[in-house]
Amino acid sequence: MLTAIVGINWGDEGKGRMVDLLSADYDIICRYQGGNNAGHTVINDKGKFILNLLPSGVFRDNAVNVMGGGMVIDIEHLCGEIKSLKDSGLELSPKNLKISDKAFICFPYHKQQDILEEERLKDKQYGSTRRGIAPVYGDKYMKKGLRMCDLLNPGTIKQKLLDILEWKTIILSGYGGASYIEKNILLNWLLEFGKELQPYIIDTTNYLQKEVASGKKVMFEAQLGALRDIDYGIYPYTSSSQTLAAYAPIGAGLPGAQLDSVIGVMKAYSSCVGEGPFVVEMFGEEATALREAGGEYGAATSRPRRVGAFDVPASCYGVQVQGAKEIALTKLDVLSYMEKIPVCVAYEIDGVQTAEFTTGDALTKAKPVYEYLDGWQTDISACRAKTELPAAALEYVRFIENAVGCPISYVSVGADREQYVEF
Repeated sequence: MLTAIVGINWGDEGKGRMVDLLSADYDIICRYQGGNNAGHTVINDKGKFILNLLPSGVFRDNAVNVMGGGMVIDIEHLCGEIKSLKDSGLELSPKNLKISDKAFICFPYHKQQDILEEERLKDKQYGSTRRGIAPVYGDKYMKKGLRMCDLLNPGTIKQKLLDILEWKTIILSGYGGASYIEKNILLNWLLEFGKELQPYIIDTTNYLQKEVASGKKVMFEAQLGALRDIDYGIYPYTSSSQTLAAYAPIGAGLPGAQLDSVIGVMKAYSSCVGEGPFVVEMFGEEATALREAGGEYGAATSRPRRVGAFDVPASCYGVQVQGAKEIALTKLDVLSYMEKIPVCVAYEIDGVQTAEFTTGDALTKAKPVYEYLDGWQTDISACRAKTELPAAALEYVRFIENAVGCPISYVSVGADREQYVEF
C-alpha cells in the first residue's frame, strides 16, 4: 500500500497532524520534497512539536522515517531538529531515520541569496521564507551543488565545494560587489554537520524497493499544498518544488511506483502565508477574529497567516491536480464562533461568474461570490462521532463534500491526535 497525504490549497492545511494520526497503520513515512521553509505542527501524547524537515512519523515507534531525494536539506537545521527531539526523549537513530544520498544540500549562501533577492524586489517580492529554498532548487537544476552522498566522501568534498564557490561568488557579487563567501567557514560547516549525519545517509531507492517488495506499507508526506506547486500553482508565488502527489514516488526514491491512495487535506476555511492572489481574503476585525480562533501563524516563520472563507473553486482545482480520492477536513471546530459561515462558491472575473479556478493574471482580478451557511455556535471539540456533531456542522461538512466532489473521510475538531471524527 502506497499512500500520499497532500495539501489541497496553499499549505498549512494540517498535513502533519493527519500523518501523525494515520501513520500508526504504516511501516515507512517519507518526506519527498521541500526544505525547512514550512512547518508541520504535531500535538500528541508526547507533547507539541513543530517539524520543518523530519517526517511527521517520527513519533511512531513502529515507523521508519525517510527523507527523500527530492528534498533540499539545511544540514545545520536538521542536526538541530534531531537534537531537539532527542532532548525531548524521542529515539532517533539510523534504524528509524534514513536520509537519501540524493537529497540536495542547502548552504548558508543560499539563504543569503534568498534574502538579498527579496530585498532587491522590495514591494514586488514573492513572500519567501528567506531560508534559501528557491536558490538551492535553482542550483540543483543548474547542477551547481552538493548532495548528501558527498558527505560520505570527505576526501573529495573540498575540491567540489571550491569549484562551486568559484561560480557562486560571481552570482552573489552581483548584489553589490561584496563577497558573501568564506570558503574555510563553509568547508568547516559542511564537515561539522555532515559528520553528524553520515550514519543516516543511504541509498533510499534500494532500501524502499526492497521494503515495498516485502509488503511494507509506505506513506508519503508532502510539504505545502497544490496551489504552491512550481508547475500547477499560483506561479510565481509558489514554492520551488513539486508538491503534488504524482511526484511523491519520484521524490521519495521509488520513481517506478504507482500510488494506491491519495488523501487530500484541507481546512474548513482558507489560510495562506506569503504573497500572491488570495481571492477569499478577509481583512480587519473579521480577519483578526478568524486568525485568533484558528491560531493562524506560520509554524516555520511565526508570520501571521492571511485568512478567509472556504474557497470552492481553489479546492476543486486542488483535488483535481492532486488526484485525491478522499479528504481530511481540518479545524472545523475553529468555525464554532460564527453565526453565519461564508463559503466562496464561484469567482467573478471581468463581470463574468465562473466556478473554474484560474492561474495567471485572471486570478488577480477575481472577486469572490459567497453563499452563507448556518453556524452551530457550540463547542464541538469533544465530539468523536458524527451523531455527536450539531446538525449545522454536519450540513457544513456535507456542503463542502458535495462542492469539491470528493468524499470526506476525516474531520478534525481539535489539534490533539485523537480529536477527530471519522465519516
